[in-house]
Amino acid sequence: MLPQSRTTTGMAGLHQITLLQGGQELFPALRQAIDAARHEVRLETYIFDFDAAGEVIAEALVRAADRGVQVYLAMDGVGTPRLPPLWARRFDDSGVLWHVFQPLGRWGAVIPSRWRRLHRKMCIVDGEIGFCGGINIMDDFLDPSVGPLHQPRLDFAVRVTGPLVQDMLETAARFWWRMTVASELRERELPAAWRALQQRVRGAMMTRRQDAADPDDEQASQMGSLPALGARAELVLRDNLRNRRRIERAYLKAIGTARSEVIIANAYFLPGARLRKALVMAAGRGVRVRLLLQGRYEYFLQYHGSRPVYGALLAAGVEIHEYAASFLHAKVAVVDGRWATVGSSNLDPLSLLLAREANIVVRNRAFAEDLRQRLEQAMVQGGRRVDAQAFANRSWRLRALEQLAFGVMRLGLMLVGRRY
Repeated sequence: MLPQSRTTTGMAGLHQITLLQGGQELFPALRQAIDAARHEVRLETYIFDFDAAGEVIAEALVRAADRGVQVYLAMDGVGTPRLPPLWARRFDDSGVLWHVFQPLGRWGAVIPSRWRRLHRKMCIVDGEIGFCGGINIMDDFLDPSVGPLHQPRLDFAVRVTGPLVQDMLETAARFWWRMTVASELRERELPAAWRALQQRVRGAMMTRRQDAADPDDEQASQMGSLPALGARAELVLRDNLRNRRRIERAYLKAIGTARSEVIIANAYFLPGARLRKALVMAAGRGVRVRLLLQGRYEYFLQYHGSRPVYGALLAAGVEIHEYAASFLHAKVAVVDGRWATVGSSNLDPLSLLLAREANIVVRNRAFAEDLRQRLEQAMVQGGRRVDAQAFANRSWRLRALEQLAFGVMRLGLMLVGRRY
């Protein structure tokens, strides 16, 4: 039997968590951390696009490997189906260990078991610095479907130091082991191999704690917002083993205990019945519930499939704002100005039922207020509020498209044996 994954709450008073908005804030901090790496870099991403922004990170990975750092790069087979031959050679020549997770191949798109994706975006450097959020390695001002963007995508990540990074490291190491090693070992060898990996991770962590303090830590912490010092934080995972509903439950608990305000920004929004009920009940007890959702057409299913749930939410008094200044890619929330989450998980069936996701939950007023202000600014400057009456009077053509998209999503879930 494989060991079960775990999530833990880090010790209060030891975390430093910095909110980073978009690749413009994330990529410089990420490059700086990789360039200062002494032992190991583990990077997981759904999309690695080798555009100008992506090449900055790719070059940093190569530099790290060239100086003897162990570099592990995992990419998803749908988000990143193939690497450019030049970069595949450069990674191989420098010693970067890279793997494309579960490429679809010729028939993968019609095989439901192949729909499970690696959607989380995490990077762990030397077991001391972690990054987690919704930002892919790609240019914020360029979209593959529409070309250049006038405004950057709206998305967030966090930079973390403290005990939580150990959880991130073990999560990434476990996934790499499952992805690249488990299939090559005989069943009787798996427990011993996992124990050996755990010992190596613990030994590496002890060695790193004995090293001198990171000289770049203060400089890195100045990127993005000011860090939340001593924040309580937790890594919350979704996978197909033990952590099937942890992210959804974290949202349900926060919304269910909300007293004054819930703000959710989510790119692909099609919550299941429990989440919809929690939002309706929160609004019913006087909580101000605001949703910032995708306002630009990106994919047929994403755009039309989410709208059948609008009616009940609007009728309950939930405010829906659609972001149209650029593409919304954020997966974040703030509750009562004290609870916040930043991560990769959308509130839709793919994220909540099929994909590997990672969110950071933070309980810190300064951090939550920083994120809240940024979301409010996005609503004011780039959003438009959905009018309940206008939505009720939308055309029958739109209603038909919405039901078609919603039905296709439901059918897909039936094929993989999931209810939503």
